[in-house]
Amino acid sequence: MASGKVDFFNDTGGYGFISTDADDVDDDEDVFFHMEDVGGPDLEEGQEVEFDIESSPKGPRATNLVRNE
Repeated sequence: MASGKVDFFNDTGGYGFISTDADDVDDDEDVFFHMEDVGGPDLEEGQEVEFDIESSPKGPRATNLVRNE
């Protein structure tokens, strides 16, 4: 699993981006996530998370996202 921090979250749209370690994603690219894939309460900017990365037409997308306590 990759790890990172929520870099941006749009609570109106229910989506955001996670900044990751350079080793987890090519070109140190932020990873997109949508709350419909996460469930539970909204994530907050700066929150640490772990997740799998899948390839999507618009770039990397987080799946199986888990909040770090």
